[in-house]
Amino acid sequence: MPINGGTADKSFDPWYAEALGIKNMANVTAKDTLRYYWRESKPYQGMLALLWIGLIIAVVFDTAVPLYYRKFFDVLGGGSGPTVDSVATLWRLILIVAALHGFSWLFFRIISFGNNWVVARIMTNLYQRSFEHLERHSFGFFSNNFVGALVKRVVRFSASFERLYGKIYWDLLQLAVHVTGIIVVLSFLQPIIAVIFLLWTVLFIAVNYAFTLWKLKYDRLRSEKDSETTGVLADAVTNATNIRLFNGLRFEWERVRTVTEQLRALRLLTWNLGDTMEAIQSAFMISIEALIMVVALGFWKRGALSIGTFVLLQSYLVYLFGQLWNFGRVIREVYESFADAEEMTAILDTPHEIVDTARARPLVMGRGAIEFQNLSFSYHQTRTVLHNINLNIRAGEKVALIGPSGSGKSTIVKLLFRLYDIDRGKILIDGQKIHAVTQESLHQALSLVPQDPILFHRTLMENIRYGRRDATEAEVIAAATLAHCHEFIESFPLGYHTFVGERGVKLSGGERQRVAIARAILRAAPILVLDEATSSLDSHSESLIQEALKELMKKRTTIVIAHRLSTIQQMDRIIVLDEGRIVEEGTHTDLLTHPASLYRKLWKLQAGGFLVDETAEEDPEEPMKDPEKGEDSGANDSQGDEE
Repeated sequence: MPINGGTADKSFDPWYAEALGIKNMANVTAKDTLRYYWRESKPYQGMLALLWIGLIIAVVFDTAVPLYYRKFFDVLGGGSGPTVDSVATLWRLILIVAALHGFSWLFFRIISFGNNWVVARIMTNLYQRSFEHLERHSFGFFSNNFVGALVKRVVRFSASFERLYGKIYWDLLQLAVHVTGIIVVLSFLQPIIAVIFLLWTVLFIAVNYAFTLWKLKYDRLRSEKDSETTGVLADAVTNATNIRLFNGLRFEWERVRTVTEQLRALRLLTWNLGDTMEAIQSAFMISIEALIMVVALGFWKRGALSIGTFVLLQSYLVYLFGQLWNFGRVIREVYESFADAEEMTAILDTPHEIVDTARARPLVMGRGAIEFQNLSFSYHQTRTVLHNINLNIRAGEKVALIGPSGSGKSTIVKLLFRLYDIDRGKILIDGQKIHAVTQESLHQALSLVPQDPILFHRTLMENIRYGRRDATEAEVIAAATLAHCHEFIESFPLGYHTFVGERGVKLSGGERQRVAIARAILRAAPILVLDEATSSLDSHSESLIQEALKELMKKRTTIVIAHRLSTIQQMDRIIVLDEGRIVEEGTHTDLLTHPASLYRKLWKLQAGGFLVDETAEEDPEEPMKDPEKGEDSGANDSQGDEE
């Protein structure tokens, strides 16, 4: 979530995290992450217990093998040469060793397949849980976060569980069982050597653990910088066209270079620290091997240690070195896994801003009357956008919201959809407070055609059907025909099964808007909101769409946001907003009759533009003429980019 290239990921800054509604990363602990992992693992706790018992049994078999090697070499070194009894004993010992290895192999194979089954399901549950929680966050949350960074957090959260569980189960649990078994065996054979083993192991683990904790802060920095790098790259790739159009390639390259160089430096530091610890580990292992051999040699001189015991000690050293060599790396990867998971844990620990109340009931839809009572709202309590808005929209009434940019038009619609919660006042639909009904039922009653429609990277059929997912193919085609997108869809080789690309980039702006209108027609919600719904259409397409919109608006409560005043002349009522307040309302004709009217001023600016003398007097009743269409149109009518 970087704001400028080369800066740290500000979601980890307390103030910035609070502004985004994300829990402060400094307050996230490994315990928080484990709580979520445990919750998704709990349904499988019986099978997990069996798998852990199975691993312990398999490791016990492995630990017992050197005991029989000890006996084997003691027989070989007996000095009496091969006899019938000694050969029989050796064969028996070989069979026992083979059996122990066989049982160990069998248990390892069973628990391997069992772990695959359980871990795959838990990872899937974590994916689903993360997606569900993420999607329930507010509009403001997604407005302030990079999509690429959020996706990576979800992926990392699940992958971190796999890595964390694997390290604990396959490495740390095996190490604990091996060390315990070795100490028990050596305690019976030679207690002094057992104590040396124990003290050295504790010291080795303590040094590794302390070093890992010290290194953890650098691992976290690397993880955070990795997320920031992903966000920067995703932002640049998403805006590849803008980069070319505004000659931003060098600027973006420098931005990416800065953040990737910072990531490289952190990676190099963490890798070098890891190699330093491995060098320390090697010195520890060389010292214990020499010490054990010296002590064992002293016992051998006194006849208290056999040759077979030397083999046993060497076998256990090899076992122990194999396990402990990876201990430092394992413990570091455990904490790295926690560090990677903490980013998603912070989001999971963040309460949703917009939630249904405990007593929320489905919206009982009547005819679609809307009422705004004493409505006030501000973003992050820093800038008041709406001041004491009072507005009643009758059922079936067609109302236009107009005003200068920043006057609060779009904010009113966002509050109606409950993308944000209001600061003061009420919004009612058919007499029901929208915060007292379920969000699902509220959204079911509303339909939106936005200024810049965003489509799924799916087929045209799927995108239109998203308005009503149980619609038949014939109903989809009928809606597309009314929206005048059936014509261009049929021109594609795959027709309605054509994929539109990410965010609909394979379609022109006008085509995307017509698909969005078809989706709204298919949805047929009682309340319709049009946010500059024809702004991306050329004059010919707009004239066609206007007919479709008139049909769509019949018997529906309609709110139209428009800058092009020519498109809202036929509205039942026009609401004029300025600086978050309603300053005027009435019909097109009524508003033009007042000389000091803001609407009249805006109308004259659009009607005259830069083509007439601003001091020239004109008939306020005279509508604008579009030379292309021969009908009313705004002078700032932006021609669509139909392709």
